[in-house]
Amino acid sequence: MKLNIPVHKNEEYPAKVVDLSYEGNGVVKIDDFPVFVPNALPGEEITVKITKVTSHFAWGRVMDWQTKSPDRVDVKDKKYIQTGIAPLGHLKYDAQLKFKQHQIQELLAKAHLDEIEVLPTMGMEKPYHYRNKAQVPVKMVCGQLETGFYKRGSHNLVPIEDFYIQDPEIDKTIVVVRDLLRQYHITPYDEQTGKGVIRTVMVRRGYYSHEMMVVLVTNTKRLPMEKQIVAGVPEVKSIVQNINDKRTNRLLGDKNKTLWGADEIHDQLLGIDFAISPLSFYQVNPQQTERLYQTAIDNAGLDGNQTVIDAYCGIGTISLAVAKHAKQVYGVEIVPAAIEDAKHNAKRNGIKNAKFVVGKAEEQFAKWQAEGLKPDVVIVDPPRKGLAESLIEATGKMGPKKVIYVSCNPATLVRDIQRFAEQGYHVTKPIQPVDQFPQTTHVESVTVLERTDK
Repeated sequence: MKLNIPVHKNEEYPAKVVDLSYEGNGVVKIDDFPVFVPNALPGEEITVKITKVTSHFAWGRVMDWQTKSPDRVDVKDKKYIQTGIAPLGHLKYDAQLKFKQHQIQELLAKAHLDEIEVLPTMGMEKPYHYRNKAQVPVKMVCGQLETGFYKRGSHNLVPIEDFYIQDPEIDKTIVVVRDLLRQYHITPYDEQTGKGVIRTVMVRRGYYSHEMMVVLVTNTKRLPMEKQIVAGVPEVKSIVQNINDKRTNRLLGDKNKTLWGADEIHDQLLGIDFAISPLSFYQVNPQQTERLYQTAIDNAGLDGNQTVIDAYCGIGTISLAVAKHAKQVYGVEIVPAAIEDAKHNAKRNGIKNAKFVVGKAEEQFAKWQAEGLKPDVVIVDPPRKGLAESLIEATGKMGPKKVIYVSCNPATLVRDIQRFAEQGYHVTKPIQPVDQFPQTTHVESVTVLERTDK
């Protein structure tokens, strides 16, 4: 059957933007056929040029605006939109917060769960310069070594010095490192040939401690002009070479070599000191992470007598904060290095009532359930793909009074709420969205589920 597609590539059409997709693109309908348009906002009347057509939707580019949204902000640098650093940078911040609240509301409505209330998104006073970690690719552009960010959907590097959402001290350090790499003629890695030295510059900076770590990710075991480069990087606590000599998209290799200073830096979250190594997973927006975790802890209703399980515990950020308010905490995480970090962090902070194990969360939950472990509260903070059904079933069998679900993906959250309902758990409080990543489309949230039967 021949599809009747009403738009054609390279043609222009007048259109009105009717919605914003979850990726932050404007949506226009041409004879009911959806076209996704970056940098277009609801209510705007535009001329759109079609750039790509598929059988169910098309992509377009704004050629001209007849009317602009009152929520539009003039972005000082188009690179932020082009690269996906700040895909919502053209939208006023209060409208960004509403967009994130609406994302969850819309998905709940589609699942016929409209009775669940969603609170206004918890935003930031200064919704920029918040990231405490940068991973910046290094490429040869027009014969010169450059640091920057890839254009959306490509491997074309856009040179950038001010990343807008990163700690400005990190941005300054990246420029210093870039200039040193240029000065000593260090060649960037070339994906096509597999040759070249430097792949990525990673910089981490403690929000409270201000300690800084520079990680130079190399394709080679030796870093040419190592001593000169190290001497040229000012005011840092740690300089590390990470060796990634595989032809892979992975950013970091497994081997680290400390070139100068300490092997790790430190920072605090909710008053707990965390050691952060080059490979550690550590939340990139500490201010909002504290609010997110505090919301989760407050909703758990702990008084020091509870047993708590923390699934996907990482380096123990939630577990160790919860341990202050619980009798016993169990954490599980699939990454062995993260569990080593969690144990190390527990010891450093004198926390003795937290036990950490390496494993797949769903398998470990089944083991704990078989061993007769009876938690009062289960906290889950899964990756974007959400929870395995087997983990939800094992939770149901263990029968905790409460499940606190920290989500980074509204779509899998709503799916999992439905699966928990089959185990007798229902949402008992309004969902609280938290803006962990201002200027982007990502939304985190805290949901409270309680056992309402059996």
